[in-house]
Amino acid sequence: MRMMLHGDRSRQALFPPCWMIAIIMVTVAVNIGTEIDGSEDWLRFRGVNGAGQSDATTIPVEWTAKDYNWQVPLPGIGHSSPVISEDRIVVTSGDPEGATRYVICLRASDGSQIWSREFPSATHHLHTRNSYASSTPALDMRHIYFMWATPRAYHLIALDLEDGRTVWRIDLGGFKSQHGFAMSPIVYRDMVIVANEQLGESFLAAYDRKTGEERWRRRREGGVQTAYSVPCVLQLKDGTEQLIFNSTAHGMTGINPKTGDPLWSIDVFNKRCVSSPIVAGGLVFGSSGQGGSGESLVAVRPGDGGSRKPEVAYEIRKSAPYVVTPITHQDWIFVWHDGGVVSCHDLADGKLRWRQRVGRGFSGSPICIGSNLYAITEDGKVVVLAADKKFKLRAKNDLGEPSRATPAVADGRLYLRTESNLISLGGAQ
Repeated sequence: MRMMLHGDRSRQALFPPCWMIAIIMVTVAVNIGTEIDGSEDWLRFRGVNGAGQSDATTIPVEWTAKDYNWQVPLPGIGHSSPVISEDRIVVTSGDPEGATRYVICLRASDGSQIWSREFPSATHHLHTRNSYASSTPALDMRHIYFMWATPRAYHLIALDLEDGRTVWRIDLGGFKSQHGFAMSPIVYRDMVIVANEQLGESFLAAYDRKTGEERWRRRREGGVQTAYSVPCVLQLKDGTEQLIFNSTAHGMTGINPKTGDPLWSIDVFNKRCVSSPIVAGGLVFGSSGQGGSGESLVAVRPGDGGSRKPEVAYEIRKSAPYVVTPITHQDWIFVWHDGGVVSCHDLADGKLRWRQRVGRGFSGSPICIGSNLYAITEDGKVVVLAADKKFKLRAKNDLGEPSRATPAVADGRLYLRTESNLISLGGAQ
């Protein structure tokens, strides 16, 4: 995730010359704009802070295969999402027979391959809805950070974005889960953040982006339920930041990103956490579930690490998500049940606006582009809904192959990943 630059607050910088003021204003504007809209790069699962938001205006609502910029076959299959930095797209895939992991870097302009890497592995048990490439990598401007695991070894690897060479590699120990691996890292400032919450030894950790050196590690209770949630960042009104993690064992937790120390937690989940937390309207949202259905979506007023304690603002139980992460737009939150029912609620208090069936199964999560919501059904239909308090189905577009991935948007183009293809759509022609 690209973070905003902080200006020099020293006494010497109180009265900089005019040319310096101009440079500072431009720099701040550029960084703030990138952080808010995320339209140029898509550096992690669901883009900037996992919010799934884009202000792109060049994405069609309805299309056919003739409208694609390009379509590229991928080796093996996978459910991970593509991540994009400038003209480079990185996507992972896995061989369902031999468990080899692939990391492929493509050129966004035409889909041509820049480089690829293969990482031999060992076959092991997976849930039928999982794959050997369900973890979405994270990027900065120079490196790719991706993870994969077997019961014996849990790998965190940094590759050079330019040529794919290995920069550093860490074995985090074994990985125990009844459903296999699917965790995704994030980049926070100069660190890579990992949530390792499994049936075996569990911990949260931060690693130096350049060297892989461990910055901090905090033990978490293992043996409860494997958590697959991708963390996000909460910024409080005073400018301080927290990392938000969801798990059955610890509930929703706010963590000091500098030290890894817990600031607050609230026990709100009694089943497995697969969907990821999002932050909107001063609330933090998370869900848990089991057996393909969510138990509840919980809206929490977060703590501040001091006198203000976290509290539940409201819960949504009917058609709650399990795997699928919800999406917000303006004053509403849109809740995607894995079985295909979508509901719109007021963000502030959870009041129901509408609830409609739009498909028969979702594993990927929705994203919001302008005032439209895009999500891919498991049988490969891209459902487009109006992000509005009144229900409106805008289109259903057939990709021709199953998909369990979340779309990505960068530089005005939409990227759609099916099990074995990557598609580029939209943008200036």
